[in-house]
Amino acid sequence: MQNKTHSTNSVLWPPELGPDTPKICMGRSSQTDAAAMRQLKQVGVDYVLMSGGRTPWDESELRARMERFEANGLTICNMMISGFPDVIYGRPGRDEQIENVIQSIRTAGKVGLPVIEYNFYANRLMEGYKEEIGRAGAGYTAYDYERSKDLPAKEDVGEHTREEQLKRAKYFLEAIVPEAEKANVRLALHPNEPPVPISRGSEQLMDTFEHWKEYLDLVKSPYNGMTYDCGVTCETGADPVEVCRYLGERDCINHVHFRNVIVRKPYVDYTEVFVDEGQVNMFAVMQELVRQKYSRGFNPEHPRALDIDRQQGNGNQYPGGGGLVSEIYNIAYAKAMLQAALSI
Repeated sequence: MQNKTHSTNSVLWPPELGPDTPKICMGRSSQTDAAAMRQLKQVGVDYVLMSGGRTPWDESELRARMERFEANGLTICNMMISGFPDVIYGRPGRDEQIENVIQSIRTAGKVGLPVIEYNFYANRLMEGYKEEIGRAGAGYTAYDYERSKDLPAKEDVGEHTREEQLKRAKYFLEAIVPEAEKANVRLALHPNEPPVPISRGSEQLMDTFEHWKEYLDLVKSPYNGMTYDCGVTCETGADPVEVCRYLGERDCINHVHFRNVIVRKPYVDYTEVFVDEGQVNMFAVMQELVRQKYSRGFNPEHPRALDIDRQQGNGNQYPGGGGLVSEIYNIAYAKAMLQAALSI
């Protein structure tokens, strides 16, 4: 039980977290065991996100998964959906894949999953990532477009224009957004990351702020929303706070990624750094989310590589990416930002 005391300006401490505050969460596997769940609870994390698995999602499996996490004090606030490449590439079979997504949305609504996140990449150009050594030897993740900009299209993907992808996205959204509204399940599209202009011969759908706005206008609904990523926003050269305010005013922030970067050249040359040292004013972002009463998932993602994680063999998919100890560092920083913002 929390002990609450009044400060000199009569603000209760620690501030209350409730239905109108961000829900700090961490990504975990659906197979996470009870001991690993306990690790999250020990550092004050009550929410998790994960992949939903193969579509269409099965109601009994999804319900059992959510109940297993709930029994260990954790709420699943977001699941990633995939499995619709024929939609993205304009191939025969897209209607069947759309139906699988619709069935999954309905299932999510039945079991009380509030958000489904997804990507819409013709190709994700991850080949430009490289490790950069940061403070005291910690690992950072840098991106250099020059390393990968001339890579050819993949045989099974081909090249796709942005106009083609936009038409396919509109077809997709017109089918799934009404179902999401009926199921009360919000959709969160993650912007292109890295936000390079051309990826293996294909133009990007979601690489600029203007493109984000265009996508959201395809079907205007709070259920057709985004994952607001302040790091990616900075990578595009846009102002993270202004973008957050724009999206929030339209009630289309359906998930949040919280990380920091140093940008040398927008879109193509930047480094992901510790949350406390980049160009994004993380406290201003948090203040804006609190002002909006943003109440969904908030993930302090992309931990940096620390020696202790390296020694234990913990890392992630990104060069220079860290593991559990660095994740805890991110969580502590984010919680401090949140408590401070709620106290003003």
